[in-house]
Amino acid sequence: MTAAGPGTPARLVVVHPDAGVLAEAVASRLVTRLLDVQSVRRPVHVVLTGGTVGIASLTALARHPARDAVDWSGVHVWWGDERFLASGDGERNETQARAALLDHLPHLPPENVHPMPAAGAAATPEESATAYAATLAEHAPDGEQVPAFDVLLLGMGPDGHVASLFPDHPGLDVTGTPTAGVHGSPKPPPERVTLTFEAIARARQVWVVAAGAEKAPAVASALAGAPVRETPAAAVAGTEATLWLVDVAAAGTGTPTETDEGRA
Repeated sequence: MTAAGPGTPARLVVVHPDAGVLAEAVASRLVTRLLDVQSVRRPVHVVLTGGTVGIASLTALARHPARDAVDWSGVHVWWGDERFLASGDGERNETQARAALLDHLPHLPPENVHPMPAAGAAATPEESATAYAATLAEHAPDGEQVPAFDVLLLGMGPDGHVASLFPDHPGLDVTGTPTAGVHGSPKPPPERVTLTFEAIARARQVWVVAAGAEKAPAVASALAGAPVRETPAAAVAGTEATLWLVDVAAAGTGTPTETDEGRA
């Protein structure tokens, strides 16, 4: 764990042998986190991510032996970003998460699953974002725009983007709202909906999950504190803790030495 001054949230870098082990470890860590939180408060709010490792982690959680120890009736499920496509489209994070995990949880109430409105249900990404912001506010403490997410999962692209917050993209500058519509995404599809940095910053714990040698430069850049316009992932942190869960290939040789003591 990196050194932290008084009041500074901890940052932990955990390196796993490969992407498969990483996905299994994320699943185990998530089960433990949910159980720990449920022992002290309810409901629990978790934000899911897509991507290869993100969905693999949900698949691992679906078959985890402790899965049903979680009281899923007290869990609310959110997303950090979404592709603005029709409901049921196989490229939507929601569709993939339902197939990997959510459809296998009989005690998870449908009303506790909060997907970002799809194309068709919303006319534009902005309309979807506005509707999602309203739903977030319904479950937020008085005076807040979003719940204090107990864990917020983020994938990261080789360019250092998280959610749908891309380098040198207008979405980086959005303030005053927890959600934003995205146009001209450098990664297809071009239209998306995303949580903003302000919403992500409300999470108690933020977990950045990354695997593969192509992610190594971005991991090193983010951990070194690169400018947000260059590496958006550098700007994300939880109010209590920030975990970087990576495999050996993503850790590479450029991971800053001050995080070495946090490796496990």
